[in-house]
Amino acid sequence: MEKLLKLQALLDKTRRFDFLGPLALRLYLVPVFWMAGSQKYNNFDDIVSWFGNAEWGLGLPFPGLMAFLATSTEIAGAIFLLFGFAVRWISIPLMITMIVAAVTVHLENGWLAIASGGGIFATERTIGAIERLERAKEILQQYGNYDWLTENGNFVILNNGIEFAATYFIMLLVLFFIGGGKYVSMDYWIAKKFKPE
Repeated sequence: MEKLLKLQALLDKTRRFDFLGPLALRLYLVPVFWMAGSQKYNNFDDIVSWFGNAEWGLGLPFPGLMAFLATSTEIAGAIFLLFGFAVRWISIPLMITMIVAAVTVHLENGWLAIASGGGIFATERTIGAIERLERAKEILQQYGNYDWLTENGNFVILNNGIEFAATYFIMLLVLFFIGGGKYVSMDYWIAKKFKPE
């Protein structure tokens, strides 16, 4: 029992570094939202068309407003997360963005982000994708420079399921509850300066 208490005391000392958890979550999410927001900004007219078109797009109401909100939320979110500013507040619209993306874009494709032919999350769609991938590999091995083509990684087929949106949502949910963390977030220093003791 004494050894267990010593181990627990040693484990408790790691709490001095508990700011690393929220910092890691924030820094992981910064490029995700910066790239998503930047791509929307750079192709804004196309995004508005995609958001609004019911035939080949999402068919969302007020597509200009929705595109503006998604774009500005992702860009501002990346900046706020980078500096640890208003982390709990910015997590809310970012979580809403992830819910909207999961429901409107990814849900019909199932769970998997990358197609897989087996496992509990495999669907008819992903199994078919793997069959096509194997055929494409055969063609490339026969007619292409396959070793060069796969030198930096294997070929995969994007399934575009909800996996990434759900993962980002969970990370944001954690940040919503714990905040930006100590020492390396503006929130910490603002609260330290202005919050009554």
